Amino acid sequence: MKDICTATLNELKAMLDEGAVTSAEVIRALKSAYQADSQQPLPLHGFIEFFDDAEELAAKADAMRKEGKAANMPLLGLPFAVKDNISMRGRLCTCCSKILEGYVAPYNATVIDRLISAGAIPIGRTNMDEFAMGSSTEYSVYGPSRNPIDRMLTPGGSSGGSAAAVAGFQVPFALGTETGGSVRLPASYCGIYGLKPTYGAISRYGVVAFGSSLDQVGLFARTVDDIGLGLAVTGGRDAHDETSADQCFNSCAKLAPYSNGELKKIRIALPVEFTKTQGLDADVSAVFEKFCAWFSAQGITVEPVSIPVLESAIAMYYVIALSEAASNLARFDGIRYGLRKDTGKGYDELYCATRSEGFGKEVKRRIITGNYVLSHHFSGDCYESALRVRNRMEKEVGEVLGQYDFIFCPTAPTPAFKLGERVDDPLAMYLSDLFTTFVNLAHIPALSVPAGTAQDGRPIGMQIVGAKFSEEKILRLAKTLEAVRV
Repeated sequence: MKDICTATLNELKAMLDEGAVTSAEVIRALKSAYQADSQQPLPLHGFIEFFDDAEELAAKADAMRKEGKAANMPLLGLPFAVKDNISMRGRLCTCCSKILEGYVAPYNATVIDRLISAGAIPIGRTNMDEFAMGSSTEYSVYGPSRNPIDRMLTPGGSSGGSAAAVAGFQVPFALGTETGGSVRLPASYCGIYGLKPTYGAISRYGVVAFGSSLDQVGLFARTVDDIGLGLAVTGGRDAHDETSADQCFNSCAKLAPYSNGELKKIRIALPVEFTKTQGLDADVSAVFEKFCAWFSAQGITVEPVSIPVLESAIAMYYVIALSEAASNLARFDGIRYGLRKDTGKGYDELYCATRSEGFGKEVKRRIITGNYVLSHHFSGDCYESALRVRNRMEKEVGEVLGQYDFIFCPTAPTPAFKLGERVDDPLAMYLSDLFTTFVNLAHIPALSVPAGTAQDGRPIGMQIVGAKFSEEKILRLAKTLEAVRV
């Protein structure tokens, strides 16, 4: 029998269906792995909390399986982990920030309800950059997570805890969130799959907002099939979220690789703005060229294209994201929930004292920048200009994806960097998202696939980008690549 901790979500599902293992045994094995790792000199620190009632929930799932209820619950007894900015009723939801210390969510996010309705068991909260602002998890109030490949490296961010837990065999499937690459970047650094779905594909209800026009729940797993199964359960219209889309993703639960005949009909675009950019690591470039050569060898049309607006993606992203963050985080005022520092000098002093002590350095930097962009000095012109350029990007990228099936490019310009290397250099940290932000701005889906390694063994990811709601097409191409191990 395959080891429980290294088994994928689908493998565990098969083992449970066959009666080879119980859900309680699965949870105990994962908990033991987490506890053993926590005793290491340099623990992964993917989880910030492993739920005490996980085994109890597993025992209930085992009882339901004996009662024959598994047929209508595709994830019955299967574990998943949750990023700390996604609400779970009765559990802490701190966004890894001091300002939300002790805050208990009063309701479930829709994505949690859907997983639980399918029988899945939440086993813990995962680490993240405070309020999802960062690319390395070093801005977490709980301290950084570490990369399972090399514990001196970052696992990426902001969803680095989820990626580390999946790549470190402490859970087979985890939820993250994306605003500008926070799922795909950690997936690339940790050598696993990370899906950023189309904006609206998965409900944002119950997810603490960073940039509302950009945020999206994302999925981590070690195989394409596990990503597809998770999307099939979590995706679709939600009455609580006006931005959610009336789409069905059930077909993603059963994925087939492309046939040789189908491959020959595929057209892939390579943005020259990314492939020729300064700062692209030589190892990343070599892996990219290897994949392009394989595509061409299969008869796939692979052509360079120019999308000039991509050169403004990072600047445009940070104007929009930081402006929306400044607005969204205004609600954390010391009055309604979380930390309260009352000096007894009135509301203004309470507000300033609470936010000064409660927010970390990076969050403060982004709030100040966002408010400056939206200030009377600019009259919002900078934000409105960024929105106009984003509309142009959505249009131009959409036109390219009208002519080609996919856009293919590296996920990140470099492999994972060392912890501490960029934490005091905001610009270098922001440039980690160089190849990912255009996807969020254009509201399209993308999947980071493990593509190879650098000469020193650090994982390298490539991303497959498609038109809106083309998740099944993207996953099928990824499954084709997974089968041949390019």
